[in-house]
Amino acid sequence: MSECTCRGEAGLRPGQKPGSLGVGAHPASRSWLLAPGAGHAAAATVPGGRACCLPAASFPLLPVPSSLWLPSPLPTPQLPFLLPSLQAPLNSFSLLQAMVFTKLLLWVVQQLILNVRVVSDELDEATRERMEHRAKQLSREMARLLQELEQKSQEQRSKEQSPVAWRALLFAALQHWQFWAIAGILLLLILGLYWCLRKRSHEEDSSSEEDRASNSSREEEEHEEQNAEDEVNEYANDLERHFEEDIQWTYQNLFTECQYVMEFVNAFTLAAKHVFLDSSVPELQPCFGIGSAHEGWHPHGENIIHQVLVPLAPPPGHTFLPELCDPGEMPEGNFRIRVELECTCMNEQVEGNMLCFLHHDEDELNWNQGPSLLHTVCTNSYLDVQKTVRRFRQLLKTCWSLLPHSNRWRLTMLPGTRSCKLKMEGEEQEFTIEIILGVQQGNSDIFMSSQANEGVFTPGTIWTTSCAVAEAKFFRLVTEQAPRGNFHLRCLQLCASTLVGTGFSSYTLKTVVMHLLNTTPLSGWCRTHFLLRLDDIMSYLWHCLEERRLNHFFFGNEKIPEEIVVPPALQRAEPVNLFQHLARDPDAQAEAMRELLDMQDRLVRMLNDGH
Repeated sequence: MSECTCRGEAGLRPGQKPGSLGVGAHPASRSWLLAPGAGHAAAATVPGGRACCLPAASFPLLPVPSSLWLPSPLPTPQLPFLLPSLQAPLNSFSLLQAMVFTKLLLWVVQQLILNVRVVSDELDEATRERMEHRAKQLSREMARLLQELEQKSQEQRSKEQSPVAWRALLFAALQHWQFWAIAGILLLLILGLYWCLRKRSHEEDSSSEEDRASNSSREEEEHEEQNAEDEVNEYANDLERHFEEDIQWTYQNLFTECQYVMEFVNAFTLAAKHVFLDSSVPELQPCFGIGSAHEGWHPHGENIIHQVLVPLAPPPGHTFLPELCDPGEMPEGNFRIRVELECTCMNEQVEGNMLCFLHHDEDELNWNQGPSLLHTVCTNSYLDVQKTVRRFRQLLKTCWSLLPHSNRWRLTMLPGTRSCKLKMEGEEQEFTIEIILGVQQGNSDIFMSSQANEGVFTPGTIWTTSCAVAEAKFFRLVTEQAPRGNFHLRCLQLCASTLVGTGFSSYTLKTVVMHLLNTTPLSGWCRTHFLLRLDDIMSYLWHCLEERRLNHFFFGNEKIPEEIVVPPALQRAEPVNLFQHLARDPDAQAEAMRELLDMQDRLVRMLNDGH
């Protein structure tokens, strides 16, 4: 390692004064040695405050002859000026010039170093160190410049050779068939993608056009449907308004007529009760209005027959005992009413001096109070329908002159064996009345009536089950709860008007409507849904024809309104099929369906005519 010779004044050469430059020290040499970029010595501070001249990096010192004197300092190399090509982009020729010039400069530096070593013996130690330091700095700088030039030349060669390399690679690839296969596949893929995109674009355009067209047509259809719906609603409103007015008029007229008929029949029963005090006829109770006229839906164009059911009660000293007929003998729901005598000796409620039929002989009874029911209206101790009707007709003829109605009306008795039919004719009106006799089953709304079974021979002692009073009560309850207008009655009335010339009975349609009224909310039986309810009636009847089954409304029906009293045995019974004859005869079913289609066409014509 070199040692610092700057040890104050002791470090001066022999005979050198402090502050002098010493041997070979040119006034400008110090500035050259300390010029920028020339590798300054470390500015170390020694005792005494003087700067040390020891360089930053120590290296072996060459012996410099003390007799060598450098007359002038070496000039500072200006590399940017000497190598202008490094400031601008390099091309091949300028790069070659820079490399040659740099190598020449490096050779000059090496020669200088050698020369320095030769003359180092003649220099003092400090100057020699500075020169060697400066030479090494120049050597390192030249090496750095050579490295930069080499990098620049490599980059330039790579730039110049890259297109050639790619062309060579491409030319080599073109010589193989795999390249052409891959290129073909890529081309097909590109063409397929292009075709798909074109097709999709075309489809989107066509779909957008179709959407616009469909939207336009949909708007037109909606507009047409709205117009049609408005026309239908207007037509339905006009039709329903007309029907509502017609219903109110028809219902009011029927109600007035029915009230008058009921007053007449009740007046007759009251007169018969006061006139005939014997026990030869059953006691007559206040009547019930039944049938289409009293229920409020009698069809237009048909003669109104006011049906009235007059309940029969056993006179004093008698009791009625209903007996259900054998199903093998008669259809289900038929009864025989056995009449038995009972003792009245201790009965204080017996009016007059009536004798007991059990404890007085027959001659005495016949002389004082007449015969019993067993001798007048019974057959083999069973109440006979035909005998009872004849007795009732005799009573009516006898009491007619006692009634106030006889002053305004002319009475005509019409033939009938199981009911009492009569006609009352006035100056402006006439009524046809059918009085049906019946015996109440307990305290219920079901009666054993004098009406005959349809299509079946009914003996005189057979009384059929009648739900007519319960049915009239059902319609009365519905009318009280239904919306204003009584459109349920109008629906039934219109449908019943189409039955002319068909095999359907009005009772069939009434049963269908009762089932619908019992299952459909009453709020739906209004003007708005009037046409829908008509369609419901026809659809329900068509379904029943397909199934060949229409259940009776009261038999086996557990959803009857609680206001209607039905015997428990009737409510628990098996449902009675009103279309049993269709189940046995497929031809009759086909004929019934054809008739129903005719009824629907007839109904449509009636609606159009009504509008």
